[in-house]
Amino acid sequence: MTQIYWTDIESPIGNLRVASSEKGLVYIELPRANGRGFRGWMKSYAADEKAENADAPNQAAVDQILEYIEGKRREFDLPIDLRATAFQRSVYAELSKVPYGEQRSYAEIAAAVGRPRAVRAVGSANGANPLPFVIPCHRVIASGGQLSGYAGGVKLKARLLAMESATPVPGRLF
Repeated sequence: MTQIYWTDIESPIGNLRVASSEKGLVYIELPRANGRGFRGWMKSYAADEKAENADAPNQAAVDQILEYIEGKRREFDLPIDLRATAFQRSVYAELSKVPYGEQRSYAEIAAAVGRPRAVRAVGSANGANPLPFVIPCHRVIASGGQLSGYAGGVKLKARLLAMESATPVPGRLF
């Protein structure tokens, strides 16, 4: 039986939960996440595994996530243990190609994975992304440029996009 190690951290955007397996990072829970959360992810993707609170196995991920949130990191260099369907994996591979500071539409991602009519399915895969920041789902916007859907809320999505584009935001970013 494999083990999942999780730790909770306080960040400038709120509390985060970071979880890893022996193979790599498996899950990042955003503050105010509107999804199933860590327990739901465990039930779906790690039902036969034990979860243990442990800081050390997650330290590299925690350090890089905090550096990203503080605007000091643009790319992640972490092993990941991605648990997803084949379609989700194809979407996540495309999301990972979207450069820091740029955005793509859901339709562009659908076309890039060879399923141009699967815009809603791309949105669903985005919503199920277990590794926000690392797999930059916040960089996907509606075709008209509107911000829609994000596990941490649209306000956080807007703040992340502003941080990446270096667009001034009134008040404090984080």
